[in-house]
Amino acid sequence: MRHTVLICDDDEDIRAAIQIYLSQEGYEVVCASDGAEAVAMVDRQPIHLILLDVMMPVMDGITAAVRIRHITNAPILFLSAKAEDADRILGLTIGGDDYITKPFKPAELMARVKAALRRYARLGGVDGPPQQFELQGVYATGGLTLDDTLKRVELDGEEVTLTALEYNILHLLMSNMDRIFSSAQVYEAVWGVPAFDVAKTVSVHMRHIRQKIEIDPKQPQYLKVVYGLGYKVVKQS
Repeated sequence: MRHTVLICDDDEDIRAAIQIYLSQEGYEVVCASDGAEAVAMVDRQPIHLILLDVMMPVMDGITAAVRIRHITNAPILFLSAKAEDADRILGLTIGGDDYITKPFKPAELMARVKAALRRYARLGGVDGPPQQFELQGVYATGGLTLDDTLKRVELDGEEVTLTALEYNILHLLMSNMDRIFSSAQVYEAVWGVPAFDVAKTVSVHMRHIRQKIEIDPKQPQYLKVVYGLGYKVVKQS
């Protein structure tokens, strides 16, 4: 199938350049010049991935992302000239999958677009059959269970709702229980692109997962931080 990508940026030249890159790769492309227009487009047609500028008139990208998350779980990749950690963390906290700092190389952008669509397809978010991965089965530790055939996570018998990205992170850790993964290893395995300055990005998503699978996220039972080394899911009986 042909995936549809929404480009939302108030800079016409940037929209035009990205549209050329995406069209050359076979994607259907639609464009918006502000956040309000982007929300309206997502509401009226299937969109498989959103490239969303942060600083825009009418409605900024952060506000638009919050509203888009009420409509779809399609990946949101923020595009911004602001590289501060606070801006990156805010974007990821409100539902973004990744954060790309301008200026960026076309090859880097395309790699992240393709990787995000692969993650989304894995949970059946894109029309058509989900991609098949080698690791499929049921993984359990204590009261936490991940069924990779059903793409379902349960905690003490209750279903846990995760984003595609959160699911893939948890799948990586639960299929390799007690193994420590650095932030870079998690990023490269789950995002599917080379890691560079990704510690904050990974830590935000880990915090989201803890909030969903831990009774007390400040004293996690399952998803542990091994300071200076990385993350692991602890195997329990």
